[in-house]
Amino acid sequence: QVQLVESGGGLVQAGGSLRLSCAASGLTFSRYFMGWFRQTPGKEREFVASIYWNSGRTYYADSVKGRFTISRDNAKNAVYLQMNSLNSEDTAIYYCASRSTIESHYNYWGQGTQVTVSS
Repeated sequence: QVQLVESGGGLVQAGGSLRLSCAASGLTFSRYFMGWFRQTPGKEREFVASIYWNSGRTYYADSVKGRFTISRDNAKNAVYLQMNSLNSEDTAIYYCASRSTIESHYNYWGQGTQVTVSS
């Protein structure tokens, strides 16, 4: 049974930083592509960042480029999202997700962690 569990969310002031973690189990983590997404009420879930299985490539949404950094530790079955220079538009529920190939859909999702940025 695949499980993705996010942690590290919370309340932070604008300009501050948070580091999200996602712990994975039930899959061969090192073979999976991992991503972070976020969603706010009334809006569709949007892509934030992704990372290849070997950390060789990373991708970011334009809205977070230069402020967020995705990384992974395959020995710990974990993926991280370092978020700096946070602003109110970053307020959302953040989800991690996995997919087995670059062509496939993300097929496993965590329950999400709330990030709230106060101005």
